Formats: sequence, structure tokens, C-alpha cells
Amino acid sequence: MSNRELLPARRRSETFKMNFGGQRAAYHITCGYYPDGHLGEVFISTNKIGSAADAIARDGAILLSLALQHGVPLETIKHALTREGRDNEPSTIIGAVVDRLLESHNVTTA
Repeated sequence: MSNRELLPARRRSETFKMNFGGQRAAYHITCGYYPDGHLGEVFISTNKIGSAADAIARDGAILLSLALQHGVPLETIKHALTREGRDNEPSTIIGAVVDRLLESHNVTTA
């Protein structure tokens, strides 16, 4: 197992919103970066704080962040997550966020 690469206390971050799963309210995603620019953490929340969907999104983001901090590439994470049938669309908000991050031009992995 690789060692965990801790993020500095002060770091660049960005926040964006995205919809998923037919919900009217958007999810809020915040990404934190290492000084060299690679992604190190992700936070996901909903507008319904305390809901099951919010808890699942937050816990999934924690696991995603820990995987990134242990050097797991986003592409590997993408292929490990559940996908839907022929269109290969993500089944969860975590998969949708990973897809969005991979599509983004300013996100790099270790």
C-alpha cells in the first residue's frame, strides 16, 4: 500500500455545481489541489443536509479523496465504479463527479 500524501493546510480549490439523478437541486462539489496542481480531495454535498443522499454523497467523496491521496488515478476509480448498461453512464453522483473531473482540462492526477 502506498503512503498517504497529505494536503497542505492552505491549498487552491474550486467549487462547481452539477445536476444528477433527475434532481432539481444541484450537487455542490469542491475540489482541493496539491501545490503542483494535482487533485487531492473532493467534497460533495446536496441542498438537503441530513438526507440519505447527502450522507452518501459526502461519504463517497471522502472515499474518493482517500483513494486520490493514496495515489489511485481517477481513471482507475472511474472503471471501478458502477455504470449503467450500454451507454456506460455513471450510476451514482460519485461516478458523475469523476467523469466531470476527467473531462475537465484543469484537473490532473498524481
